[in-house]
Amino acid sequence: MAEAKRQNYLHGAAIMTAGVIVVKVLGALFKIPLGSMKLLGDEGFSNFISAYNIYTLFLTLSTAGFPVALSRMISEADTLGRKGEVQRIFRVALAFLAALGGAACLVMMLFPDALAYRLGDVQAMQGIFVLGPAALLVCVLSVYRGYCQGHGNMTPTTVSQILEVAVKVPVGLALAWYLVRSGRGLPVASAGAIFGVLAGSAVALIYMVRYTARHYDLSGSGGESRSSGAIFADLLRIGVPITLGGCVIAVINLVDNAQILNRLQDAAGCTAGEARVLYGIYGKVQNLYMLPSYFMTPFQASVIPAIVSCLALKKQGEASAIAESALRTATVVVLPMCVGLSVMAYPIVNVLWPGSNAAGPGLLRYLGAAAFFVCMTMLTNALLQSTGRERLPMVSMACGGVVKVVMNYVLIGDPAVNIHGAAISAVACFAVMAAMNYLFLRRSLSHPPRLSRFLLRPLLSSAVMGVGAWAVYGLLSGLLGGGRFPMLAAMGGGIVCAVVIYVVMAVLTRSVTAEDLRLLPGGEKLAAKLRLR
Repeated sequence: MAEAKRQNYLHGAAIMTAGVIVVKVLGALFKIPLGSMKLLGDEGFSNFISAYNIYTLFLTLSTAGFPVALSRMISEADTLGRKGEVQRIFRVALAFLAALGGAACLVMMLFPDALAYRLGDVQAMQGIFVLGPAALLVCVLSVYRGYCQGHGNMTPTTVSQILEVAVKVPVGLALAWYLVRSGRGLPVASAGAIFGVLAGSAVALIYMVRYTARHYDLSGSGGESRSSGAIFADLLRIGVPITLGGCVIAVINLVDNAQILNRLQDAAGCTAGEARVLYGIYGKVQNLYMLPSYFMTPFQASVIPAIVSCLALKKQGEASAIAESALRTATVVVLPMCVGLSVMAYPIVNVLWPGSNAAGPGLLRYLGAAAFFVCMTMLTNALLQSTGRERLPMVSMACGGVVKVVMNYVLIGDPAVNIHGAAISAVACFAVMAAMNYLFLRRSLSHPPRLSRFLLRPLLSSAVMGVGAWAVYGLLSGLLGGGRFPMLAAMGGGIVCAVVIYVVMAVLTRSVTAEDLRLLPGGEKLAAKLRLR
């Protein structure tokens, strides 16, 4: 049996980032047509989002912290040569997460009506029921992914994610289309779309089980190991704080769900149907605003085992260098995306969903700013968790959650602001989380990262890019006139211009160092061509 190769943290992140691009392109082929007026529309998409929020909460309870703990524990045991303990950690985690996933599955399938009622959207009941088995499958799937990531191998996770979405898209869209054409109603059609999630999870799990069996020895032989009880205690000690911190985000989304729908009706003067339409367009725009955060998953998965290995070998300086490099590289990747979402909000929404509620572009402008703080929160969470400070993100997330709930209540209830209040409060919520995490991180590392090293140069490059994109789009839209396709052409011209400007500015400002590029496959040649030092 040939064990799969370990990658350095940035090489692993690059592999997973390539996978994220494929996954999100395929995902866009799922959610964009799904939210179109020919399929679910704004109101039907609201049912889809409501059901998915319940699923996300149970999924977070089961998988937010324990796979991270698994990856961290396996990386440490593997670095110290405890092969027998590595396999025992895997078996303990598999039994525990299968039980958690089974419990989540039972709750979603036995009480879908009660869960939908609590969300303020009783039409989401069928979707919640269908997602129940997916919670079990993804919990088990997360154990296999965490096991491979703990060995520094990101390839199987990437392949399984691509398989998952490649199955989800055709199955979900085909069922939604069939059920809409059959006149079964939007709630049933939403549940049909959600069935694609279940099918994709099943295929991904089959792949991960077969890959792990071929490339790793799961027999449990190979040296000393602690008892299963001690391993389980460690899994809880590390995983529970991370899970609770992650649950704050899921709970915020659920509170958002109920708070938005209720405040729009109680205080802003909307009918139930109008409230669902506004929440539906908010849900559509959220899919765009969350896009940059998906690029954080590779950094999170790669940086934790890398820093844990350094700390296990008492290499404090190297751990600090990896943390700063991860922050710098992540900022270079996601900041221009966030600026682009805000600057190009109007054409993006109107090209993707023509005829949707007019609140969409305004929501995306605010959420583009929030997206950057979401990304920084996610990455600093991972950095704190890798240094053994997994309890600190719980504090920052709780504080951000309080800000979100209070601002939601005040702003959404104002008829002049209504649904835009949810986006404004999201900016404040995640800004608080990111700022607190950064302060915690400065106290957790021997050489803490400085804002001037990882933020200022990408910020300058992104600002120049945003101005250029806005100017080119405005010029082209004036020349080409109105309509969806002229708007698409003008937006495309603005995006091409933005990419060119940002690449030039990133090189001129040295936003990425030669040391960062050398960690990538072929990076040394690229650094030489760009004349980076």
